[in-house]
Amino acid sequence: MPSSFVASLGGGSLIELRSLEAFGELGPVMADSRVTDVFANGAGEVWVDRGAGLVREPVPLSEHELRALAVRLVSLGGRHVDEASPCVDVRLFDGIRVHVVLPPISPRGTLLSIRIPSDTRLTVTDPRLLALVEARANLLITGAGGSGKSTLLAALLSRAAPTERIVAIEDVAELRVVHPHFVSLEARQSNLEGVGEVSLARLLREALRMRPDRLVLGEVRGAEVRELLSALNTGHDGGAGTLHANSLADVPARLEALGALAGMSDQAIARQAVSAIGAVIHLARVGGVRSVEAVGRLALGSDGRLVIAS
Repeated sequence: MPSSFVASLGGGSLIELRSLEAFGELGPVMADSRVTDVFANGAGEVWVDRGAGLVREPVPLSEHELRALAVRLVSLGGRHVDEASPCVDVRLFDGIRVHVVLPPISPRGTLLSIRIPSDTRLTVTDPRLLALVEARANLLITGAGGSGKSTLLAALLSRAAPTERIVAIEDVAELRVVHPHFVSLEARQSNLEGVGEVSLARLLREALRMRPDRLVLGEVRGAEVRELLSALNTGHDGGAGTLHANSLADVPARLEALGALAGMSDQAIARQAVSAIGAVIHLARVGGVRSVEAVGRLALGSDGRLVIAS
């Protein structure tokens, strides 16, 4: 049964006029406060999500115009995109996330994906979730893409005591936490010469030197799971992270797969995860509404591997 954490998609974007102008032909579409995502799939094909699913929009963009727009947006984010670096992710203005893929990686033409933050400030009322925050349990928030993982994570962190220092590590900074002592570190990809990369794993190690009261990894998606679990197992409670998973039952397999990337056996990731993570909160999006579908905890199975316990 879904909990009382429920938020409708959309709710008003934070895009100012100057930001809209930067998006050229897509600006009028993005001016709609209900819009959460905009996708351009090559020439003349634009899709928009206003909270009830994707709908095609009549925006006449040629491939030349779309590519020029994508290159300009990436440049505004301080990055460069071309045939040598055809896939780029940047953050613009107040958290707008832009992802670009150029041909020939995309045979149909330039792909532009835009995710727009909402000005909705979610209030968590579920006593189970509030109790977990107060008890400083380490939380893993799971769900499919667009299910509200970052939104719920930010809302829960906002309920932390104002005397606590929260340090978040993100691939692209998008957590919007209302808290007097919240700082964020953002990963960096290598430049055209192949140098200058600052990985999530390195940022996790740097964050430990910043004396966090709560350590947060915006998305667990690779070998950095080793550093996160190690940190949460060495006295850092109240931490959190998000993980893509289709269901609560799929979480153990996802963690085992990430552990394999870090060179950890299934049994090793299981022992580390059970000790480090106090609760798993799984979200689902149904009919344009995001809600908590289930709350569980990780446990060791008879074979020493991860299982979900209710």
